[in-house]
Amino acid sequence: MLQRLLSNDLPRSRWLAGLLILLVLALALTPFIFPGVKALNVAAKVLVFIVLVASFDLLLGYTGIVSFAHTMFFGIGAYGIAVATTRMGPTWEALAVGLGGSLLLSFGLALLVGLFSLRVRAIFFAMITLAVASAFLTLASQLHEITGGEDGLSFKVPEILSPSYEFSDQPFLGVSLDGRLLCYYLLFVTAVVLFLALLRIVNSPFGRVLQAIRENEFRAEAIGYRVVVYRTTSAILSALFACLAGAMLALWLRYNGPDTSLSFEIMMDVLLIVVIGGMGTMYGAIVGAALFLVAQSYLQDLLRLGHEAASALPWLSALLSPDRWLLWLGVLFVLSVYYFPSGVVGRLRARSAQP
Repeated sequence: MLQRLLSNDLPRSRWLAGLLILLVLALALTPFIFPGVKALNVAAKVLVFIVLVASFDLLLGYTGIVSFAHTMFFGIGAYGIAVATTRMGPTWEALAVGLGGSLLLSFGLALLVGLFSLRVRAIFFAMITLAVASAFLTLASQLHEITGGEDGLSFKVPEILSPSYEFSDQPFLGVSLDGRLLCYYLLFVTAVVLFLALLRIVNSPFGRVLQAIRENEFRAEAIGYRVVVYRTTSAILSALFACLAGAMLALWLRYNGPDTSLSFEIMMDVLLIVVIGGMGTMYGAIVGAALFLVAQSYLQDLLRLGHEAASALPWLSALLSPDRWLLWLGVLFVLSVYYFPSGVVGRLRARSAQP
């Protein structure tokens, strides 16, 4: 049953299987074992980025297409929810309209971007997607009447998903049973379903053809596969899943702006997570997103503790200053690439394959 659920793509490593089980259980039980608003926000962001990174890995790791327009579709999904609920009110109908409209827009734009691969290859295609994403970011910042401009849009969600809605006056295991908790588990279930769907896609005959195109495009075309159709379909599927991830983010934050879902920093984070987790391995999205976002969220707190503990040594205390968290995050990334050149998942699988 589990093998079919995972589309016959098992972890193939005891250490990896244990790590994945630990991460999934941690995400499932975060509200109960990690109290506090910050922990819940970090876990929700991990769920969103698992879907976003896995969708990008479908494009980069499995098809071999380098695109910098991925956050554009992420932002479209977030803006779809924000604009619809702002105009129509906090209703389920508004969420459905916003999600449907953003998926249609993402489909159309992904089709146009995907068709560029007919004539443009490699770095030139990447530069075109970067230009398209930058243009969309500028457009979202200037259309103040629709998107709220630089200030973004704050909106309300259906009451049952809001923190003020309580299912019970008595907490369960110390956790308030409110709309915020329901919203978190809605994100959790959605992330699990979307991840399993992506896992099924990459392990289907369609996914095998994508990998063949990645390895040798000309050979795949020579044996009869229409490479352009497969590349464009991959781009569309990747965009639709990224759009759904954006909708998840907006639903959780109840706000969206240019810096929240369209910034180039998010694209860089996605690339880093893909490399850390393991390119061409869907499980890398889970491992990479969890490691990167937890480090990004708690590294300053750890450095602050180290800074205070090393107060007797001025040079060490200065080196561990919380203001230098980006430096240490960079060091951790360099070390992870050095010791895990094929990503954490690739390294663990290779280690298990050794006799």
